Order: sequence, then structure tokens, then C-alpha cells
Amino acid sequence: MTRIFLRSLPTVNPNGSITTAVIFLIREREMPFAKPKIVLAFGMAAVSAVLSGCNTYQPAPKAFSEATIQPYMLDSGDRLRVTVFDQEGLTNTYTIDQAGYIAFPLIGQVPARGRTLQQLSGQIAQKLRQGYIRDPDVTIDIDRYRSVYIMGEVGQPGQYSYVPGMTIQNAIAVAGGFSSRANQANADVTRKINGHVMTGRVGISDPVLAGDTIYIRERLF
Repeated sequence: MTRIFLRSLPTVNPNGSITTAVIFLIREREMPFAKPKIVLAFGMAAVSAVLSGCNTYQPAPKAFSEATIQPYMLDSGDRLRVTVFDQEGLTNTYTIDQAGYIAFPLIGQVPARGRTLQQLSGQIAQKLRQGYIRDPDVTIDIDRYRSVYIMGEVGQPGQYSYVPGMTIQNAIAVAGGFSSRANQANADVTRKINGHVMTGRVGISDPVLAGDTIYIRERLF
């Protein structure tokens, strides 16, 4: 005699969502005293949902690697050391605000987001020439980079200082290393590139950029 039972099993997808899978329990008895055989079969809809969740994050797009060799692009949170030759009152540190500007003496708000250091220094010099300084010599250096964020299965998730040359593995070490449940093969990185926010899966030896958010997933088994 064969009996069929329905059961539901919650399944956690890689993106953190939960899918309830339907399981069919088929109990068969061939002989009165034989041990029952249980066969588990997942419904096709549940399998489809789980596979869909696995594909939420794709391998990193080509733009990820290209961004690591491009000139550094400024954004909110970067602190800059601006030097104007022979102008002590203008030489100082300036932080890019959430709107992407720095407040500079004499010339007011200067847009910095998405500029390189060279572009921003040229922009400040141009504005200073407009009735303030005849021939300004402006140089800019990074005083402090904007932070990186390390989340998920690490010892101490949170916000950390970025240093040039940092890799995913370095960032994980700074955040207390992998947790006992971590998937140590790769990481999901969210990065702003040319004004667009992208997320991709990269190896732990890949470089980190200032402002990146790194997420370490929980391993399946």
C-alpha cells in the first residue's frame, strides 16, 4: 500500500530570502513487516525558486576590474589636503560632504564627486583666478580615503578605513577574519562605478576600492 503526505520546508536562499518548498513524502509498504521506504521529491516550483535565488548575484562585470586601474574618483567621505602655494589661509583639509561638494574659502561650494584629484585642483584654480588670485598653484592629496563596509560572516562586521592596495582578504582580516559559517571562496561586492551602483561576485584576492561594501555569505554546508 502507498501513502502520500505533503510537507513544507523553508529554504534560505543566497540573497537572504526564504522560499517554502513543498515536499512529497511517499511511504511504500511491500510487505506487512517490511521497513517503510521514504522518497523525497521537491516540487518543480520550489526548485525553480531556489535556482532563481542562486542567480541573484552574478560574476563581477568587466567594469569592476577596469575601475581598479582608472584614476581615483572622489566621492562623499574623502578628506582632501588642498595646498595653494603661498596662500596659508587657503591651504587646509577639506571633506567632501554627502552632496559631493567641498566648501572652499572665497569661492564657496565646489563640486568634487566623480572628479579626479587633477580635475578638482584645476577647477579650484580656475575659480580662484576669477578675481581672487592672479596665478594660483593648487595641488591636492588624499588625506583620508572614504571607508569600506564589511558585512556578513566575519568576526566584526562594520565600517573600516581603506588603504591603497587593500584586497578582499585584507579587508576580511581587518574585520576579524571569517566566521565559522563563512563561505571562504568569494565575496559579493557592491561598488559605485561612473555614478552607477553595481554588485558582483569576486574572489578574495581581488582588490578593494574605497567606498566598497563587501558581503561574506554563509556557506551552504
